[in-house]
Formats: sequence, C-alpha cells, structure tokens
Amino acid sequence: MKKFRKVLDGLTTSSPGGTMGSPSCGSAAGTPTAAPTPREIDVQETLVSENFQLCKTVRHGFPYQPTALAFDPVQKILAIGSRSGGVRILGRPGVDCFCQHESGAAVLQLQFLINEGALVTACADDTLHLWNLRQRRPAVLHSLKFNRERITFCHLPFQSKWLYVGTERGNTHIVNIESFILSGYVIMWNKAIELSTKTHPGPVVHLSDSPKDEGKLLIGFESGTVVQWDLRVKKADFRIYYDEAIHSVGWHHEGKQFMCSHSDGSLTMWNLRNTTKPFQVTFPHGKIQKDGRKESCKPILKVEYKTCRNSEPFIIFSGGLSYDKAGRRPTLTIMHGKAITVLEMDYPIVEFMALCETPYNNEVQEPYAVVVLLEKDLIVVDLTQSNFPVFENPYPMDIHESPVTCTAYFAECPPDIIPILYSIGAKHKKTGYSQKEWPIAGGTWTLGSHTYPEIIITGHADGSIKFWDASAITLQMLYKLKTSKAFEKPKQGEGRAAELVEEDPFAVQMVSWCPQSRIFCVVGISAHIILYRFSKYDANTQIVSLEVRLQCESEDVISPSENENNPCFTESGSHSPQPHQQHPPSPGSRTPEGNKDSIPCLKVKDRMVRVPPGYQAELVIQLLWVDGEPPQQITSLDVNSAYGLLAFGNCNGLAVVDYMQKTILLCVSTLDLYGAADPYQRLTRSPRRNRQSTSEFCMRGLSNFYSDSKKRIRTSYQSLTELSDNQQSIDMERSKSPTSESRENSFSRSRSSSVSSIDRDTKEAITTLQFGESYGRKNDAVPTPCLWVGTSLGVVLLIPMSIPTDQEERMEEPVTIGPSGAVLMLKGSILRFSFLDCMGALLQSPYEVWRDPNAPEDPDRPRKRKLVHFSPSSSQDTCGDGHLAVVCSERQAKVFLMPSQSCLFVHNITESSFVLRADVVSVSNSVCLACFCANGHVMTLSLPSLRPLMDINYLPLTDMRIARTFCFTNGGQALYLSSPTEIQRITYSQEMCDNLQEMLGELFTPIETPEAQNRGFLKGFFGGNANTFDREELFGEAAAGKASRSLAQHIPGQGGMEGMKVAASGVVGDLARARIALDERGQRLGELEERTALMMTSAETFSKHAHELMLKCKDKKWYQF
Repeated sequence: MKKFRKVLDGLTTSSPGGTMGSPSCGSAAGTPTAAPTPREIDVQETLVSENFQLCKTVRHGFPYQPTALAFDPVQKILAIGSRSGGVRILGRPGVDCFCQHESGAAVLQLQFLINEGALVTACADDTLHLWNLRQRRPAVLHSLKFNRERITFCHLPFQSKWLYVGTERGNTHIVNIESFILSGYVIMWNKAIELSTKTHPGPVVHLSDSPKDEGKLLIGFESGTVVQWDLRVKKADFRIYYDEAIHSVGWHHEGKQFMCSHSDGSLTMWNLRNTTKPFQVTFPHGKIQKDGRKESCKPILKVEYKTCRNSEPFIIFSGGLSYDKAGRRPTLTIMHGKAITVLEMDYPIVEFMALCETPYNNEVQEPYAVVVLLEKDLIVVDLTQSNFPVFENPYPMDIHESPVTCTAYFAECPPDIIPILYSIGAKHKKTGYSQKEWPIAGGTWTLGSHTYPEIIITGHADGSIKFWDASAITLQMLYKLKTSKAFEKPKQGEGRAAELVEEDPFAVQMVSWCPQSRIFCVVGISAHIILYRFSKYDANTQIVSLEVRLQCESEDVISPSENENNPCFTESGSHSPQPHQQHPPSPGSRTPEGNKDSIPCLKVKDRMVRVPPGYQAELVIQLLWVDGEPPQQITSLDVNSAYGLLAFGNCNGLAVVDYMQKTILLCVSTLDLYGAADPYQRLTRSPRRNRQSTSEFCMRGLSNFYSDSKKRIRTSYQSLTELSDNQQSIDMERSKSPTSESRENSFSRSRSSSVSSIDRDTKEAITTLQFGESYGRKNDAVPTPCLWVGTSLGVVLLIPMSIPTDQEERMEEPVTIGPSGAVLMLKGSILRFSFLDCMGALLQSPYEVWRDPNAPEDPDRPRKRKLVHFSPSSSQDTCGDGHLAVVCSERQAKVFLMPSQSCLFVHNITESSFVLRADVVSVSNSVCLACFCANGHVMTLSLPSLRPLMDINYLPLTDMRIARTFCFTNGGQALYLSSPTEIQRITYSQEMCDNLQEMLGELFTPIETPEAQNRGFLKGFFGGNANTFDREELFGEAAAGKASRSLAQHIPGQGGMEGMKVAASGVVGDLARARIALDERGQRLGELEERTALMMTSAETFSKHAHELMLKCKDKKWYQF
C-alpha cells in the first residue's frame, strides 16, 4: 500500500495531463494528520476574466531617435516626433502623452493648429495625419496619403485652415485642414521658376507666408532658388538664384527682409527692395586665413531670426563651425547684437525652436527661450538672461544617462520611503539652472484618487542605481546611488576587470530591495554583490569584503579521504581571523602557467571612507577566478532582513551568507545540494567514496567548522578551497566564459523535467531563490525558516535553517543549515516561488522593521531588532496548519500543499514558447499569477486553481531588452523598456483601465487667443492689403476646382471610434461589448464601401483615359504612330 501511495504522489507531482488539474488530483495519502487534505482546501476565488484588460498607461523617458519638434505658443505644449512613428506631447509635469502612427513611418515634421487642440504630422510614407488633442488619448481624425509625390516640407499659417505642402518634385500643394482634401490650387515648380532656367530647382525646403502680406508665399528650393509667389495673381513677385544650397529661411517680423542659411556655413540677408543680391553675407564661424581665404565651414542647418522690442534681434542657428576643428562638439550659436555665444551640446542637434510671446508672425517676436532637441536629450535655454542658463527639466529625460541594464517595480510601498529618499536625493542636485518657471507649462493634470506610493528602480551600465517616484503615473527622480564608489578605480593596463568587461566593469545585473527594512542588494557584472543599509546620517565606515570560490571541477574529483592529507592552512595561524577586513591576494595567486587564480575582478576600498546619508555599502561579496577561468554570472539572488541572510546562485552552485555576522554559511555545488535525494541518475566519471558523508559535510555549512585562525568550506565536487583570511567566494556566470551556454540553457528550453539521465558535468544553474517560513520535510509539524531553491532543470529544493531568535545570540551563535528536504519537479527552468495560506491570501516573507544603523544611541531605550513574521500557521484557524506553495517555471505552474508536498493544481502555460517573467501579484483585492512569454503573450492565472483568466498577444516582437526589463507589480501593473531610452508602463487590470482617463492629463485647455496688436492707420494703409486676403476664395473648390484623385488618397481616421471605445470600456456588461462589436462591423462595412467607391473611381478614370487616347489616335495615319 505504501508503494502504491508513492506512485500516486509521483503521478501528482509530474502530472502531464490536461491544461489544468482539478483539486482532487493530489493525494494526501501518507501525510501527517495535522496537514489539511486537498478536499479541505476550499478557497473562494473572486477573480474572473472581466477583472482583466490590457492597455498601455504612460511612457516615460526621452523619445528614442527623435526627428521633429513643434510648439504651440498659446497652449504651451511641445510635440516631439521620432523615427519609429511615435509622437510625444509634453506640457506641465504630469501632462505627458504618447501617440503612435500605425504605419511606424518616421515623423518628418509636426505642425500644431495653434490653440485649436490639433496637430498635423507628416510622415516618411508621404502621409499627413490630423490628430485630435482635445481628448486625453489623442487619435487620428483624418489622413491623406500622397501617391505620386514625396512630402518634404509643410507650413500652416496661424489661424488658417489651409496647409501648404512642399514636395520633392518642387511642387507646392494646398490641403484643407477641416476636410483633409487637396485643393485644386497647385504651384508647379516650372511655373515658380523662370522659363529660361534649364535645371530643376530641387525639392522644396522652405515655405512661409510673408508677415507683411499673407497673400505672398515664400518658397525655398534646395538648389538655392527662392521665389515669392503671389497667391492671388498666380505668378512670382521675384526670384532669387544663389550659388549655395539653402537649408532654412527666417523672416524679420516687418516682412521687408529675410535671412537664409546655406551649406557653406554662411548666412545671407535679403531685402525685398533689391533681390538681385544679398545686402549682407556673413560666415559667423569662418575666419580669414593667412592666404586671405576664408575657412571652409559646415552647413548651417537652421536659422531663426527673432526681433525684440527693446534690444537687438536674436539670430540663432545650429552648425556652421569650421571643418578644421576636429572633435568639436555640436553647437548652437546665439548672436545678439555684437555678442556671439556658442553653446556646446553633448549630442548632435536634431532640431531647435525659439519660443516667442506672440503667435503672430507680423509682431515683434520677443523670444524668451529656445528649445533644443538633441539626439539623446531635450534642453531649454533661457534667452532672458545674458549668460543663457538652461531650465531644469522636470521630465525624466535622463533614464538612459547610462544604458539601463535592469529594472524593478514596487507598488504599494511604505508611505514614508518616498519623502525620505527625495530629501536625501535633493541634496545632490545640480545647481546653476535658470530661476524661471519651466516654459512648457500647458495642459492640466490633477492627482487622481486611485494613487498609491510606487517606486521604480533602474540599474545602469556604469554601476549607478536610480530610484524613481512612479506614483500616479508620473515619474520623478528621487535618489541616485553609485555602486562603483565601493571599489578602487581600475588602473589602466592592469585592470583585471578590464580583461572581462572592458567598458562597464560595474554594470548592474540584478537588484533586490526590501522597502520595509530598506535593505538593498546589487548584483554586478564583475561577479560581485553589494549589500547596502539605509541611514539618514553620514558616517565613517569600512566596507567588509568576502571572497567566495564556487567552481565545478569535473575532471579532478577529490574524495574526502584524500582531502584529509592536504595541509589545512597555507599560512601560520599567528593572527586571528578578521572577516571584516580585506587583504590583498597572496603572491601565489597566480599558477605557474600565469593563470589567474583566487583573485576577484575588482578591488574593494580597504580604508575608512566617509559616506553621505542614504544607502551606505556594508558588505561586498566577490567571486574569484579559478585556474584562469573568470567567475560565472550570478543567476539568482534573495535577501531576507528578518533572517539576516543573503543567498545567491549561478550555474556552478549555491552560496548562503550571514550578512550580520559577515560569514559564509554555505558554498556548495548544485549537485551536492541534492544529497541522497537527487532526482536524476547522473553519469559519474570517477568512483567516489563516502558519498553520503561528503554530502552531509557540504551541507553542514561553514559555521560548523569554525577555526580560531581560518574558515574552510567545501565547494562543488568536494574540491577544497582555501579562503585567504575569510574572504569567501561566490560564483557568477560570465558571458565571455566557455560555460556561458548555461545561461542559454536557462532561457530557451528544449529540455524538460522528464530527462532521465544527465551527464555529470551538466551545468545546472540556480535560477531562483526565496526565503520564507515553510515546511522543509513532509513530517514537519511547525513551519521553520527555509530557503526555496529552483534550478534550470525544473527541480525545486527546500533547505531548512535554524536561526537563533534572541538578538545577542543572533550576533554570536551560528546559523545552521540542514540537509535538503523536499524535492519537487516541474517542466523547464524554475522562475518564481510564492506562498499562500489555506484561504488563498498571499503570505509575505518576514522582514525586520527599519532602524537607522547610525542613529545616536539612547541609553534609556536600547535599540532592538523588530521582526515582522507572516507564519502560515497564524494566518488561519479553520483548516489547521499548512500553506500553499505556488511554483512557476518556463513551461508550467503548479500549486503544492505543504507540508504534504501534494500537487493540487497544475497548468501547462505554453508548449511552443517559454515564460520570461512570472510573478504572483495582487489585483482587485485578490491575487493571481501573471506571466509574460517570449512570444509576447501576457497571461494571468487564478490562484490557487490556476484557471486562465487572460491571455493577450501583446508584444509579437519581443527582443532581449524587453525580456531583460519586463516586470510585474501589484495593482495590475507592469513595465518594460520599450526602447533604450523609454520605459513603457502597462496595466492588465480592468479597474485601472476604467480609471485611466481621470489619471491622465488634459492636453488642451480652453484659452482665449491673444489679440493682434493695433497696427495703426498709416501702417495699415501703407503696409499692403494683408487683411483682405481670403484663402477660401482662392483655394476652395469653387475657384480652384478639385485636385486630381490619383494625387492623394483621403483616409478617415479612427478618432471617433477610439473615443467610443474609451467611453465603453468602463462598462463591463455584454451589451457594451456587443455595441462596440457592431460599431466595428459597421466601420468595416464602411471601409468596404469606400474601397468599392475607389475601385469605381479607378474604373471611371481608366475609361476616361482610354476614351481620350482613342480620340487622340482616331485621325492618325498608321505612319504617324
């Protein structure tokens, strides 16, 4: 009978059956009576599929690969277009909106309909789009696709509904903004230039209406030709032919002169009275050489000519530097009177724009700032001060200051953590900014009612860590930490780290943060872990350094009896062990062949250092080189403040560190973790004696063989490691090492837990770790501290621990680690552990309440550790002891009942792909398992029954950046790095989707358009008849006729439908969903009708052309063809 029970247990554990197991699939046979049987587990699950809906919430960071810039001077909002077809619209802090063109074509140009709440975008696929900004989530109202010509430049005069569109062929078309239909009025290139001109003038690079007369359009062609076209009489007023190519044109506000920038680095000034030659030519950065010739200069790509009421005009331009000054950074030059200021930029300038007080081009402009869009930054320069300071940017535009290498997301943080991080981070802010308010202050945003403290942590390639306040869908920098400060700077030439990761030896791979205890751990690329404690006081401290040697030596397997013959110590025990000090490697750290051995990648500072308030490094753990092999990357990490323990693993094994006593408790290979409970039949290479005693010897942990002079630990395969003065070793997986394939193994799985025989030197990586109160063995009556270990072969191990509870004993008595307890199996690499009580509520890991380590001592109130435990036995009375363990791997999820280890539920998540990220998160006052797959699917499963609740194909193209940075958090939220410079936040909660509208900012606020200045009688009389110009008369269908249908195709936008979907998304009922479905069907029918009409039009056109051809050829003789 006993054997039969075991078979049942085995079937339960590896149930391959259907997609979901029923509660009765787990047998409780053979379990203690104290544990509840599966039939007693009756959790009332409240989550249903209607609780879930996936949508993007907000995007933070700098727009990746920006291409275009626009500003609405009345609404005071800014738009930035990008190469991937994205548009970011920014206003006051909190007003930040991202729009995406479905085509993904690069945005060439942006034009606001000033104070109208609309934006025109011109894209590289020769399509114009009109966006409605009067809704919180902008949508396209109209699109116009040009079929025969390529768009090169657009211009929309203020308060005009007619958009001028210049093309590559040199023609200028006119589009009605309201209907988004082409006018029949066209300015053909051959009409604009003189008939005697033999060459094509090139594409249109500039269009602007004369400030003096709106009926005059200035057209700039690339070749250097400038034409002023009289729109009324349909002919050119004047034509300018210049030798150098034109890049941009800027008017004086009176409309009597204008300035051009050219490809030779020159600026030319032209007066309308005499257009035969420029009345002024300047090379702002071209000096006269000794031979009398001017230096050759780079092109001036853009110039702006802005007048001031009480001072000289501003001339602002980009480029124009001389070629011979190699290595010069990109510059923006500001000429104001005789003063020339050159502002050097960190990145190339994409576009710039002067911000002026008035939207009217015929008034004194009074520029007060200039927005400069760089390739990787956005800066705004204050023009009102003579030293031109920059404004402090309120948006998080520096996420990518150093490339982001990892992310972490924490919702529902303790409310006091954000203010304290902000107060400490504020002390290190840069100074020298303009004292004026940020000028891009449009839109409105209010703190929504559904807000709670959220923090995002980003790790970077230079070793820096940034904490961000992410509450209420905003992002604000709180605090920056530089992990490189714990180490000495690598010397040039010597740099051990330089041989491994030459550019970024401090790059952050992983972070672990406990908001309650404020313990913070960082895993770095150079095989190091740094543990930080938080303090509000500065302190003098010396960083403790431990060095760990974790290495699989598959060839030379040394048995325990052979090890007894080895000398125990390499040095005399003349001085007592000092685990808190770091000593330089001994001269014998290199083997006779010159291989590096027993040395770390980086050198920790071994002196007392003054550390400022904030996170202060307390302990650095480094892995050592072994026989010329670099240490392997760390693949998993967990830290628990209540236990005072830190565990980490890699493809070689597992190590556990007591960070309170600064000792290593365990350093063992993955194979030796199993002991006698190894689920695989390994193919041994050499005979081994005393296998059982060896395993026990490894598992006992370091604290059991304390010596007065030395500590020694066994590493994998029983190789004895000498630790020079207690500097212990940890192992990390190194991407450059030959064993980097093990990392691939933990990513794309062809193997599963059904593998029956594995070669002895198969690298089994530790992929996830979790401390918590659990039952290490089936016969445990009470929960004890345990370490859950998951491996890349789908094995789950439980390691029970005994930790002294008294504060004084904890600092003196050793923590003991028992042999491995339970062994559970899943398909694919283990990704996540989580624990529920028998009522289905989430059990948090125990933690220590934060206390400042540097706070002044109070003799009356001695400081004591305050621990908070969430024991499974204390959280329920109805079903006795025990808890549920949720285990998720790359392929499947299982729920086990502890301590019986019965598998209650199993769900095969994916067969064709694999899970990249899985988390147990709270949604709508309950919990669920959220998964993100490599094929882009986002899924949620109920707990504990693992019913599928949501499965959405969200990101069909998932790259390594997204895979590395995707993370879930509570409240139904997640984030990932959508580009190297931007964080995209999403929600999978229906409740948050419903409340999203009130959380987003309003882009458009009703503002009265400023009145135009009175021009005065004489000025109006002599200044031309600008006010009598009526564009409707000229460009309307009655006067200009219809444009050729084949020239451009009108495409109705989704704007109306989007608004309807937003309105309907709050109603969960079937009626609302059915209505949307009907609307979409109606829309598809409408599209079908439209396509039919287009086909009919095409047929009519073909018939008309055929008839014309017939008439043309009817009277021709055969020899005339």
